[in-house]
Amino acid sequence: MMQFIPITREDVSKRGWSELDVIFISGDAYIDHPAFGVPLLARWLEKHGFRVGIIAQPDWRTKDAFMALGRPRLCFAVSAGAMDSMVAHYTPARKLRHDDAYTPGNRHGARPNRATIIYTSRLKEAYRDVPVIIGGIEASLRRFAHYDFWEDKVRRSILFDAKADLLIYGMAERPLLEVVQRLHAGERIQDIRDVRGTCRVARTGELEDERKNDAAGTSVVEIPSYETVCADRAEFAEAFRLFSSEHNSGSSRMIIQPHADRLLIAAPPALPLSEAEMDAVYALPFEKAPHPSYREPIPAWEQIKTSITSHRGCFGGCAFCAIALHQGKTIQSRSEDSIASEVRDLVDKSWFRGSISDVGGPTANMYGLSCGNPEAQRSCRRASCLFPAICRNLASDDRRAVRMLRRVRGVDGVKHVAVSSGVRYDLMERQAGYFQELVGHHVSGLLKVAPEHFAEHVTALMRKPGQKSFESFLRRFREESDRIGKRQQIVPYLISGHPGCTLADMLELALTLKGLGFQVEQVQDFTPTPGSLSTCMFYTGLDPDTGNAVHVPRSDREKGLQKALLLWHQPAERNKVLEALRELGREEVAAVLLGGVKRIPDGIKEKTDAAARRNQRGDRQKGATSKHR
Repeated sequence: MMQFIPITREDVSKRGWSELDVIFISGDAYIDHPAFGVPLLARWLEKHGFRVGIIAQPDWRTKDAFMALGRPRLCFAVSAGAMDSMVAHYTPARKLRHDDAYTPGNRHGARPNRATIIYTSRLKEAYRDVPVIIGGIEASLRRFAHYDFWEDKVRRSILFDAKADLLIYGMAERPLLEVVQRLHAGERIQDIRDVRGTCRVARTGELEDERKNDAAGTSVVEIPSYETVCADRAEFAEAFRLFSSEHNSGSSRMIIQPHADRLLIAAPPALPLSEAEMDAVYALPFEKAPHPSYREPIPAWEQIKTSITSHRGCFGGCAFCAIALHQGKTIQSRSEDSIASEVRDLVDKSWFRGSISDVGGPTANMYGLSCGNPEAQRSCRRASCLFPAICRNLASDDRRAVRMLRRVRGVDGVKHVAVSSGVRYDLMERQAGYFQELVGHHVSGLLKVAPEHFAEHVTALMRKPGQKSFESFLRRFREESDRIGKRQQIVPYLISGHPGCTLADMLELALTLKGLGFQVEQVQDFTPTPGSLSTCMFYTGLDPDTGNAVHVPRSDREKGLQKALLLWHQPAERNKVLEALRELGREEVAAVLLGGVKRIPDGIKEKTDAAARRNQRGDRQKGATSKHR
């Protein structure tokens, strides 16, 4: 009979244990499902013979809650949860949220702001001599000096503020297991200095030691210090350019960033898991449910309980996304047997009703893909395999993905399989089989895709395909849906207020959507989250790859007007739309957006296109005087 990971001393005693080896602290409720990092890692260590426990959403106001399972023999492992705690708590307007999908009852307030720092502080207060290892998305994306939107300042590496003993970034199966095994073997945490996927603090004197050991200058890169990037935004952009280029686990170097009289030393990323290792991880004995002690529903579980993760990693390189810095560019796919086995287990659950909500990963149609040139991959420093054009070395054969989807929907007891993860429609131009499979069998009426914008200079900064690619996909989707006799629609996801986007660009986007027959209901207001290229541009006003100046919508007013233009059809946004049009001197457009005009008059479109071209030229001219390298 399977068991949940112990969360009380009574649970520990029932296992026949007198103590635990590793205790996980999590900002999320305990849901024993592989979609959540802490339970997955706890099961992984358990499989390798370690006694583990979980303290989920402890009361951070006192150390007592952190002592609920006693003193671990080896270490504490801390995660703020599946989201950065500041992103979870605040809207893009810095207003407090009143819900939390990872908490029973969807209640806000079960975790603190900057949870990683607070949890570590309480643990050091309770057990000063027990090593604390921090990880998860919050620690991973704040591992270097970073811009914090909520304080509007550059903060130093979270490892210094948390005062933890070690930071594990990225997917932690390999590094966490190695560190725990070495602690078990008797090594001290301060002597564990060479594990891939980890960051540690060192004395400044060690910098000279590293330089001496790196006479060829090939294995160590020093990026501008915390003090330097605080004082100079161009240097912040340069630091970002340098560390973000070290994303390839096959060619990455050690990164050093000075902080006053100490150093942050980041080892190269952990190596990707093999297919067999991925299968082993997802074959762990998950209960696929929240801990039975919870009495209220947990929205995050309701959303993912019938989903299947087919792979990890993303080579899309979107500017506003930090997945590559966390999961890596390399696609790590499970075998078809592994996925089918998990589906069969899902069918046996009492609450399963025949529908699988998703089979995918960060980008669904990247399953089974890889670089077709291993030698080139070892030295590759491209941020994206798709932008500005699809890499000639990318092996984009979709036959494996097609076989996998057919096998999943062929499992007895499965009535419908949706693909709800994002797809890259520019990549799908090479995947005719996957396209037909998706449109024919895996769209639940609405297919969500994310063009994000259509203005070419904005999508270039986003590292996304432009309007032509979207329109081509839209045409193919509509034609294929008509051919097979299905009433299906595209739902475009869009971002307002992204760096590089002006009010004129947003008007151009609104008119394009109107012309394509779209009325969007949800628009994401850009949030500068730690670790992304877009956040670097938001803070610095520079494109770190070129040094060109970038327009940044900063004021709440400008961001509100941009968002309103995309929601022109909603009565509540009418006054803001009129205000935006007056500011642009484009009152004649009101009849198109707010009136009954169904077709955009040629004169209005020509004027809009001309304004967009002028705006784009202005950005280039400003950038010509803003080079920083």
